[in-house]
Amino acid sequence: MTIPALTLNNGVAIPQLGFGTYKLAPAQTRDLVLRAFDAGYRHVDTAQMYRNEREVGQAVAASGLPREELFVTTKLNNAFHAHDDALAAFDRSLDELGLDVVDLFLIHWPLPAVGLYTQAWAALEEIYASGRARAIGVSNFQPDHLTRVLESGTVVPAVNQVESHPYLQQAEVRAFDAVHGILTEAWSPLGRGAVLGDPVIAGVAARHGVTPAQAVLRWHVQRGDVVFPKSATPARIVENADIFGFTLDDGDMRAIDALDRDERQGSHPDTENRTDR
Repeated sequence: MTIPALTLNNGVAIPQLGFGTYKLAPAQTRDLVLRAFDAGYRHVDTAQMYRNEREVGQAVAASGLPREELFVTTKLNNAFHAHDDALAAFDRSLDELGLDVVDLFLIHWPLPAVGLYTQAWAALEEIYASGRARAIGVSNFQPDHLTRVLESGTVVPAVNQVESHPYLQQAEVRAFDAVHGILTEAWSPLGRGAVLGDPVIAGVAARHGVTPAQAVLRWHVQRGDVVFPKSATPARIVENADIFGFTLDDGDMRAIDALDRDERQGSHPDTENRTDR
């Protein structure tokens, strides 16, 4: 299986399918990431907040795969938006991962009431200039947050990773990202399972002889987003990667597009301001 790659705005290639590690217990992370590599994934997404960076790094080291074949993303914890704190936190991530360079480093949440995300972005620009992150970006940023980053900084974020699934399609965010050359990534691409029982999705899946999860993940890929399904079940890890042998037609895509409800499963970026996560 070959997973297609997209090109970031700085020319770096990013695999379009990644393995998400949110809420994976550290004790199981190493083995599950290795299973994902065995299933063909070459992109793994972690975060300081997940507290499993060390185990992700152990899987990278144990995989036997050339480092240049793997794409590793991690994210800045909410408590470290102040400039110097962000720099120190990044150093800790490299230590935890056991890497000299990460492929992508993101600000995890904007925390608008805290109001320090432009300081954090300035730190990320320094990290990027040092070569220790091949690309930098943001996560959960709304257009107004992104506008401030674009106005305050000199580097355009490579990606914006946001909650996105058929019930929350993020048209405004995706349009803003596209205009500015920012790639949209989808976390919670299955709506934490909420979309899998939808009869429209079931019908699309049945027409193609695939599971509802595979149909939804294929929809994400055909929209042009990077997508991160997460599972702790080995069979599901394999299933979620098996989405490149079929194509949804225009009718399938329109049917899923019509399901948008602006319905979140996670926090709203305008009101998420916790620094204790």
